[in-house]
Amino acid sequence: MAEPAKKVSETSLYLPKYATIKKVIPMTELEKFYQLALDDGSELGHQPGQFVEVSLFGIGECPISISSSPTAKGFDLCVRKVGRVTEVIHQLKEGDKVGIRGPFGKGFPADKLKGKDLLFIGGGIGMVPLRSFINYSVDNRKDYGRIILLYGARTPKELFNFPEFVDWKAGKKDVELLLTVDRGDASWKGNVGVITTLIPPLKINLDKTVAIVCGPPVMYKFVLLALEGKSFRDENIYLSLERRMKCGIGKCGHCQIHGYYCCQDGPVFHYPLIKGIKEAL
Repeated sequence: MAEPAKKVSETSLYLPKYATIKKVIPMTELEKFYQLALDDGSELGHQPGQFVEVSLFGIGECPISISSSPTAKGFDLCVRKVGRVTEVIHQLKEGDKVGIRGPFGKGFPADKLKGKDLLFIGGGIGMVPLRSFINYSVDNRKDYGRIILLYGARTPKELFNFPEFVDWKAGKKDVELLLTVDRGDASWKGNVGVITTLIPPLKINLDKTVAIVCGPPVMYKFVLLALEGKSFRDENIYLSLERRMKCGIGKCGHCQIHGYYCCQDGPVFHYPLIKGIKEAL
């Protein structure tokens, strides 16, 4: 099971803190990357894989995955423009303020996985919560074995180009980065194919490797089949699920999965816990 989430104060549960946007970086046509800091000088104190509620006063709020490692100062969010709140967030600039509640949910079991080889499998915006744990494991490099990242998107234009990718592509930081796109273009020189095409050729130690997966719902079924084809054991798989989370505190029921609340019992789930639950996958 995932590690218990750290206890969040009553104030953080219900009352947003002010945070200031320090930098805005366009990622794709739909996503922007934001670097923020809480105005009171505190840190989020999050686990890799958790999320926050971002509020715009007079507009509303929405859940956003934390993309930065707890080892970094401030915190990073990547916001996809999909509705009224996120449309307004995309209009914000450096120096603007938002409200932040959280962090919420259960993240990746970073302590439990020490000594393991980590195989990250990210599709599209699923790279955002994975990035938090990847950078955490890089910052604590001696605690982990191999770090392998498989990352795919539909087209080259939809691949996120995070700053650390430059080092990873060059083989620095001891991260093995493999990229793929469903459909290439004239400029694309890498692998073409869905992300599962990267799994069969992998040379990995099955007794030591843990798979950590996040992506669009349609991806999970095929990634799990590919991992099964590599003889992965269920207990060595963790999934971060995307659901219509809303309140963040298990009250509204929007993210309920067969008795589990994604905002409280997840978003990171140990695969044996949810295997066979139709609503989950």
